[in-house]
Amino acid sequence: MNTMTLWHISGWEFAALAFAALLVGFSKTAVSGANTVSLAIFAAVLPARASTGVLLPLLIAGDVLAVLTYRRHAHWPTLWRLFPAVAVGVVVGTLFLVWADDGVVRTSIGAILLLMAGVTLWRRRRTESVKSGDATHEPDAVTSRAGRMKARSYGVLGGFTTMVANAGGPVMSLYLLSAGFRKLGFLGTSAFFFLIVNVTKVPFSAGLGLIDGRSLLLDAALAVFVVPGALLGKWAVNRINQRLFEQLVIAATVVGGVQLLLR
Repeated sequence: MNTMTLWHISGWEFAALAFAALLVGFSKTAVSGANTVSLAIFAAVLPARASTGVLLPLLIAGDVLAVLTYRRHAHWPTLWRLFPAVAVGVVVGTLFLVWADDGVVRTSIGAILLLMAGVTLWRRRRTESVKSGDATHEPDAVTSRAGRMKARSYGVLGGFTTMVANAGGPVMSLYLLSAGFRKLGFLGTSAFFFLIVNVTKVPFSAGLGLIDGRSLLLDAALAVFVVPGALLGKWAVNRINQRLFEQLVIAATVVGGVQLLLR
């Protein structure tokens, strides 16, 4: 990775990255879809491959804040069921990054963003009847044979998308909501899920040269924006008009994905 490019960003570009870092914190404690906007901004400002390495430590910082906020609501049986399939997806994603150059990665991130926007739209149509509340139980559909197959499928896709583009959020959101998780159960389970998965990705990313001293210094400058984003999300989670916000997130994701495909 040509990390020197990280030091040639303009003031406006740093402001865009700071806003994306704030959205990282917000997405971890309120609306996970905001994270797709963050990765689109990072991939647009920085080289596509480099952007995944710079974004990862910020995601981990947001994950820690989310775990501290919602740790009592995690459902561990669901997490243990997902992890083996996710590990397979992470390995496949790592092999893809070894092969792909920056142009292929940028195009892949754009395509993944558009796919995730479509998945989110489909998810919303399927879950509009789900009411907000706190339920950390595991539905019968998750414990059935079909449920286990669904967990494996979503796990592999989630592992691949999170390794290649840090875009596993919409995949896991779709899985948890389709499994019947309500707001607090969803937030607690996804918080632990992404903390563990993202920490596991660190040695893979470092081995690929996506994380080094220069990228970590940029992360240190941006991490301060993750905290207010997380606090804002915690405050807004019971107040936000989520339907309107998700519409804006989807629109921004589509614009970001198309922009990356056309670069």
